Amino acid sequence: MKRSLPYRWLLAVAATIICQLALAAGPASKAPSAQGSLPPYLVEWVYRVKWGESDEFWRLFRKYQIPLLDQEKQLGRILNYTVYRPGLHTSEDERWDYRVVITYRDIVATTQSHDLPKQLFPDQATFKREENHRWSITVAHYDLPIREVDPHSADE
Repeated sequence: MKRSLPYRWLLAVAATIICQLALAAGPASKAPSAQGSLPPYLVEWVYRVKWGESDEFWRLFRKYQIPLLDQEKQLGRILNYTVYRPGLHTSEDERWDYRVVITYRDIVATTQSHDLPKQLFPDQATFKREENHRWSITVAHYDLPIREVDPHSADE
């Protein structure tokens, strides 16, 4: 089901608030960020694309999302990101086409990029049209906050 941009932003804001409350209850990582006392924040973006549309999705993702991620990295908001594709196929209910694991400087850095698309892509009509197309060929997507687990820690 296609969701409107305001709906997706509302979900992102709600997820950010929930994560901030979780961090206030207890940090997921002991390592502070370079900017302060907040730890790095890991998020995994997962995409499942309509059959036969993977190349088109990837073309649009590389055209818009990769430059945005690179700019956020240059600005210090993102420490690192890695894009994954599956090596083999699975059943339809388990299928995913792309995963992007992002290490943000901290949770605050996830809220600081709203101005970047206008700066990087001055032709906003084309940007919005092509991003809407990318979303129209996306079957499923979620952003999953994740944390690294120390298998030797008594706290885990």
